[in-house]
Order: sequence, then structure tokens, then C-alpha cells
Amino acid sequence: MTTITHSTEQFSTTARHRATAALMIVLFWAAAAIVVATVHTMLDSRSPSAAAVVTFAALFISAYAYTRMYAPQSSISHALGVGIAWLLLTIVTEIALSAYTGHDWYALLGSPDRPLLRNLFLFGWIFAPAMTA
Repeated sequence: MTTITHSTEQFSTTARHRATAALMIVLFWAAAAIVVATVHTMLDSRSPSAAAVVTFAALFISAYAYTRMYAPQSSISHALGVGIAWLLLTIVTEIALSAYTGHDWYALLGSPDRPLLRNLFLFGWIFAPAMTA
């Protein structure tokens, strides 16, 4: 693509669209992450299965809201990209908070003591947007 074949307006619109998309991905992820972290800290000790159900519900509600409010015409590849971005943000947040607090912090992905649930949460972060696209 060159400016000879495409107008400069199209480039600025594309850049603006990418910035808006990135902002929306982060905002909807943050909403889901706040709910998921709250659920894990409050319900995990009482009932891990109830916490898992509420966590998956929060993920799918946030993904559904993102898809319907921001990207109603999105493709499955866009939704999988959003899911991968959400998982990346989740992992980076857990690493950063573990380093900041000085102890392990597993509020977004679940405890490694329950590897099956942790793996399901990993897939949940990735595939929730794709399931609602």
C-alpha cells in the first residue's frame, strides 16, 4: 500500500481504528479481570466449583458485551485474536503482581493446586470471545 493508491485519510482512520480496538480490548478485559479476581479471592476457598462457574460466566458475559457493543461484525479470527490478547494481559498481570507483592498471585488464572481448572481458565480466556462471535 502506498499513498499513491490510497488516500492519507484512510491511513489515519485505520490507525485510529486500531487504537480504539486496543483500548476496547483492554477495557473489556479489565472489567472481566476485576470480576474474576474478586470471585477467586472470595469464593475459591469456600467452593472452587461455584467460583469456576461464576468465573466462566463473567468471562462469557464480558466477551458477549465486547462482541455486541464494539465488534458485532467481527470474524472468528478477530475474536481469537482478542482472546489471545486477553490471555496475554492475564498472564502479564499475574506475573507483575507476583513480582510486586513478593508472593504468588493466582487470582486471574486460579491456583496451580487445581491444574485442571487452571487449564480450563486458560482456554476460557482465549475462547470466550470466539464463542460469542
